Amino acid sequence: MLEALIFDFDGLMVDTESTVLQSWAEVYREHGLELPLDDWIRSIGADYGPETFDPCLDLEARLGRPLDWEAIQARRYARELALANQQPALPGVVALLDDAQAHGLRLAVASSSSHRWVDGHLQRLGLFSRFQAIVCADDVARTKPAPDLFLKAVDLLGVPAHRVVVLEDSANGVIAARAAGLFCVVVPTELTRRLDLSAASMRVQSLAELSVDLLDRALRNNHQ
Repeated sequence: MLEALIFDFDGLMVDTESTVLQSWAEVYREHGLELPLDDWIRSIGADYGPETFDPCLDLEARLGRPLDWEAIQARRYARELALANQQPALPGVVALLDDAQAHGLRLAVASSSSHRWVDGHLQRLGLFSRFQAIVCADDVARTKPAPDLFLKAVDLLGVPAHRVVVLEDSANGVIAARAAGLFCVVVPTELTRRLDLSAASMRVQSLAELSVDLLDRALRNNHQ
């Protein structure tokens, strides 16, 4: 039954969610303010848009003046990248990829981040060549919680949707996967476990708990 896995990236494969949070929290503190954590957490897994929290707009509104975002973002991104480049693959990532490849599964990444970010980290970790498809914000009109990233990934993999399992860590990612009609396993982080993840098909605490056989059984049971 199971023919393909689609991985989210940030927070699922590498703990980059805490690094981006730290870099933004430092920007806020430079301006004498604290990042509103609850607003931030609700937007994890989604690109900035009219329905998501935008720290640039929030900070300017609270300060009551425009900021030099070109300079701020260059410095913040450099800080975020320096922190993220120290992060290894999270527990269970490599073992599950090995297991999937041993079973002949097709593999994809579907991320609301850019190719610059995702591809760079996958190459750093030696994982880039493991995937038949990598779909990022650059490739679609709408990112999560819209289903576009997952629909494109399924299309590129050439596998029927009912034979695909998505691995996610965020509420926005779960919503997107389910909107695409896909079985979704959520692996919450310290941040995302505070959100409503009940739409997921299955919940585990770590990718290290998963195997191809377990996912195949769960998918089969879901279709009975």
